[in-house]
Amino acid sequence: EEKVVDSGGGMVQAGESLRLSCSAIGFVFDDHAIGWFRQVAGKEREEISCMDNWEEHTYYTPSVKGRFTIMRDDAKSTVYLQMNNLKPEDTAVYYCGARITFHNVCGEGPDWVDYWGQGTQVTVSS
Repeated sequence: EEKVVDSGGGMVQAGESLRLSCSAIGFVFDDHAIGWFRQVAGKEREEISCMDNWEEHTYYTPSVKGRFTIMRDDAKSTVYLQMNNLKPEDTAVYYCGARITFHNVCGEGPDWVDYWGQGTQVTVSS
C-alpha cells in the first residue's frame, strides 16, 4: 500500500519551534511534489508550503514566510517542515500531501494532492 505518514506535531508556547516530518511508505518521493497544508475546524484546508521534485520551486503562504522552511531528503523519502517562532494562529491540524508530477503545482491549493497523510495536531499557546 502506498501512503504518506506525517508526524511531529505537539503543544508548544508562542515563539517555540517544531519540526514536522512526512515519510513515504511503499514508494519513493523522487518524482513527487510534496506540500504541507493545515486546516482549522470549520475552515478549508490551506496550502502553506510546497517543494517540487526538482527543488526548483518552493512555495510559502505569506503568513509563514520567513518562519517555516521546507526541506526534503529523497534518500530517506522524507520531507520536513521546520516551524520557528510559532504563533497561536498557527494552531491547526497539519497534513502533508504528495503527487507524482513533472510540472510545478506548488501554490495551486490542495486539489493537486493524490496522497494525504493522516494529519498531526499543532497547538500553540500564547
